[in-house]
Amino acid sequence: MRIGLISDTHDNLVALDRALAALEAAGVEAVIHAGDFCSPFALKLLLGRLRVPLLGVFGNNDGERRGLARLLPDLCDGPRRFDLGGRRFCLVHDAATLATEGAAGADIVVCGHTHEPLAERRGGAPYVNPGECCGWLTGLCRVSLLDTETLAVDNRVIYHQERPDL
Repeated sequence: MRIGLISDTHDNLVALDRALAALEAAGVEAVIHAGDFCSPFALKLLLGRLRVPLLGVFGNNDGERRGLARLLPDLCDGPRRFDLGGRRFCLVHDAATLATEGAAGADIVVCGHTHEPLAERRGGAPYVNPGECCGWLTGLCRVSLLDTETLAVDNRVIYHQERPDL
């Protein structure tokens, strides 16, 4: 199964629209969002465009949680565990908050928060952070593709985001 991984969209609808187009073109069968949608209007864009299941967790910048949860009722604080594509997932916004035993039994851990892409093994399980979709910090809109059969991860830069000098 091919799964799209996305995180830290931070209300950037232009970046999110481009990321969704890339995920659709890649033929993903589900999308996992590792938090920081920020506002319900960003989640509305996701839900309106996706024709595949969306699973997610809250991030530390998701301010309007009730509005987000009304749109996606199973949205919750992480860690969230679920099975998808024959694999056991552990989904959390900030991997630093995940105790070592918190990933026990997971075939893969998906996280966000740092805005930097990551694909490495920790304690036997692959940890994947797709990096930021919004491009606010790095100037890069990123997503990842995960093949659940091989656990191969393809990190992609979708486009370079114009950003103000910080």
